[in-house]
Amino acid sequence: MMQQTNPLAGMDTGLKSVTLGERQLVPSKIVCVGRNYVEHIHELGNEVPEQMVIFTKPNSAITQQLSAFSGEALHYETELCLLYWQGRFIAAAVGLDLTKRELQGRLKAKGLPWERAKAFDGSALFSPFVSLEPHGALNFSLHLDEQLLQLGNLELMIHKPDEILAEIQSFMSLNDGDIVMTGTPKGVGIVQAGSRFRVTLSDGDRVLLEWQWQAV
Repeated sequence: MMQQTNPLAGMDTGLKSVTLGERQLVPSKIVCVGRNYVEHIHELGNEVPEQMVIFTKPNSAITQQLSAFSGEALHYETELCLLYWQGRFIAAAVGLDLTKRELQGRLKAKGLPWERAKAFDGSALFSPFVSLEPHGALNFSLHLDEQLLQLGNLELMIHKPDEILAEIQSFMSLNDGDIVMTGTPKGVGIVQAGSRFRVTLSDGDRVLLEWQWQAV
């Protein structure tokens, strides 16, 4: 499927990588879509935006350690994540977007950008990526200590992947290996140290992957 190798992959650059099969790919950035599920918008008391909400996280946000605290308590948001390569999305994973919710609230109240609450080091976790099949019906879920708390799919999204890709590319270039996080459904909450987060990605009834993290 992939005709060339990410030129940064395998180099000792100090940059963080993600996994697709046996490949280690190095995203130059993570592009995130906010407020893409109506019920999540309502649970946080926000309004449905007129325009797609987009923000970014740097490569340094990527981690495999799920932290409960980084200057303040962190909130989890489970998201379908798509890997960009040569003009299209070729693979999917489930990720956690960690948020400093109290800080985000203070920034929003002042009309300031969210990056301090969203783009800090260690704020993005990803399961391994799996190749996408054409016309797949992707569903994802989060079980927290074996309790189902979040469930999302393409049908629940306000903006679907093709629309997201077109909007991002209308003002920003994507590099091979970049990741797009497509927003979180309802059920977000505080990360508690010691809790086990188990995520699942399915294509219809077929499970594509399961992954888990233990919060520290």
